[in-house]
Amino acid sequence: MTTQHSDNSSYSNSEPSMAFHPYNVLMILVIASLSVIFLSLSAAFIYTRVTSELPPIKLPPIFLFNTLVLLASSGTMYWAKQSYLKDHTQNYQNALAATILISLIFLVLQFLGWKSLFQQEIFISSDNAASYLYVISGLHFLHVIGGLPFIGIFLWSAKKKMKNPVSVLVYFSDPEKKLKLRLLTLYWHFLDGLWIYLVLFFWINYLIH
Repeated sequence: MTTQHSDNSSYSNSEPSMAFHPYNVLMILVIASLSVIFLSLSAAFIYTRVTSELPPIKLPPIFLFNTLVLLASSGTMYWAKQSYLKDHTQNYQNALAATILISLIFLVLQFLGWKSLFQQEIFISSDNAASYLYVISGLHFLHVIGGLPFIGIFLWSAKKKMKNPVSVLVYFSDPEKKLKLRLLTLYWHFLDGLWIYLVLFFWINYLIH
C-alpha cells in the first residue's frame, strides 16, 4: 500500500519546532557520552599497552566480516527512513524487519568472534590487552542490543496501525514519529561508525609492534 501526503510542506513547517525537542537533546547526550567512553577506553588501552609492554592482539577475521554485516544494517535503516519519507508502506516495514534480522546476525557472529578468541586461549583474564578488547567490544554489543527494541517497536506499530489508506496517512504524517525515526537512524549509523573505528583501532595496534 502506498499513499502520498496531502501537503508535503507540513513536514518542513514542523521542523523548526522539533529542532530543540528533548529527544534531540537526549540523542546528542547519548552520542557524546558514548564517544567519550570509547575514546577514554582507547586511550587507556594504549597507555596500558605501552607502559606494560603488552603484545598486540590479532582480531579474528570474523570481526572484519561483521563490519560488513553491521554496515548492511545501517543501509537497511537508511532504506527504512527513505521509505518513510516516500510513504512506501511495504518497503518501510521490510526495511525495519531486515534491520532487525541483520543486527541479530551481527550479534551471533560477535559471539562466534569471542569464541574464536577463546580457542586461541585469549580470555578476559589473560592480560590487560585482552580485557580491553572484551570490554570495548562487549559495550558495543550491549548498545546494539539496546537499540533493537526500539526498531521492533517501530515495526510493531507500523504493522498494527497501517491497516488502510487513512491510518497510513496518519502514521506517515506524525512529525514526532518522523523525528524518532531520524534519531534512531542516526544512532544506528553512529554504532556502525563506532564499530569501524574499533576494528581499525585494534588492527592498527596489531600492526604497531
